[in-house]
Amino acid sequence: MDYKLKGRAALVCGASSGLGYAVAEALAREGCRVAINARTPKDLDAAAERLRSGTGAEVVALPADLSEPEAAVRLTQAALERFGHLDIVLANAGGPPTGPFVTHDHAAWLRALETNLLSTATLFREALPEMIERKWGRLLVITSLSALEPIPGLILSSAARAGVLGLVKGLADEVAPLGITVNAICPGMFGTARLAHLWEARAKVSGLTVKDEELKALRQIPTGRLGLPAELGAFAAFLASEQAGFITGQAIRIDGGQGRAI
Repeated sequence: MDYKLKGRAALVCGASSGLGYAVAEALAREGCRVAINARTPKDLDAAAERLRSGTGAEVVALPADLSEPEAAVRLTQAALERFGHLDIVLANAGGPPTGPFVTHDHAAWLRALETNLLSTATLFREALPEMIERKWGRLLVITSLSALEPIPGLILSSAARAGVLGLVKGLADEVAPLGITVNAICPGMFGTARLAHLWEARAKVSGLTVKDEELKALRQIPTGRLGLPAELGAFAAFLASEQAGFITGQAIRIDGGQGRAI
């Protein structure tokens, strides 16, 4: 299917590896011009080169740490200067530290909110004026299943990312008449470094091996396997497409059936 994305301009955050990289690759294969972001310039430059050589797309690397309040502003402006406008923005910040409520002080809560909620709001706010002028836009954010169903040890993630879902729903109402959609992707377990870190943290608490924690986690997924980043990338590309213009204000699970809520 032709998603009618050729020539569109996209900004994809957290794209040096994992799910962000998969989204950037899917959009590049659809013919988008893509600005990718991550914190580490060396890793980001390597990812940009892989995308260029693998897709032939125009790809620019824009390093920034979105946990810094002004970084999201500078990043969006840099992408706008490169492409002239942005049609697609995907917010994708790293997950907050794990641990129970009592282990997180005020500074940890502020950092979680700045990294996940406030950076998303800033990226969207900076990109919106051009989208409103052109009457077309796709605002996307990768959150987590923890935003919908609290997961033990991820209270910072659950709280901050639930706030992101409130932002998505409220903003979608405001911009829907302007041809702009706003959606959240809530992934379950995918084979990423973040998931490996979570299993290591749980093993330290449970006294089990990391492999035991992995097997225990897999038993929660009806499909019996981890998600493939390319599967999420393909879904994000669809949400960015012309054909997905009637989908907005949604928090969509992509989790192999793991989520139990109806």
